[in-house]
Amino acid sequence: MDTNTALFKEVMGNYPTGVTVVTTMDAQGNPLGMTVNSFASVSLDPLLILWSIDKRVNGYEAFINAEKFAVHVLADSQADVCTLFASKGADRFSGSDWTVSDLGLPILAEASGVLQCRTFKTVDAGDHTVLIGEVLDIRSEQRDPLLYHRRTFGKIPETFYTK
Repeated sequence: MDTNTALFKEVMGNYPTGVTVVTTMDAQGNPLGMTVNSFASVSLDPLLILWSIDKRVNGYEAFINAEKFAVHVLADSQADVCTLFASKGADRFSGSDWTVSDLGLPILAEASGVLQCRTFKTVDAGDHTVLIGEVLDIRSEQRDPLLYHRRTFGKIPETFYTK
């Protein structure tokens, strides 16, 4: 790994993020999901979000070709779900509590929030592809989010809420 790549990974690893799991159905109707922290809002009119996927991951083609996907903002109690969906070779859905939504998407239980989206646009971006989704359905459970920083999970500190 060259110096710039190592420094880039160090700086980005020091940037705290929320954690999501993105799910879809493949062409055969099997659920797919992966842990993603490259997630952001894009637009309010229309409601758009984005996330990026590594071109080398299993399921890449299924996500790129999917008409719809769901983004689950994980709750602070869901570090185990995050780890499961980040594990290579894991049977992710047999170890999860999930249902199929009215839009035909796999929805994980107990997430802080879920955004069901129609694929709006894909953008080639080096070794990743950015997927932009138009939000079709929103669910909010008002749970505190799971945070990720320096390869560690955590909660929002109580001192964050005090003035």
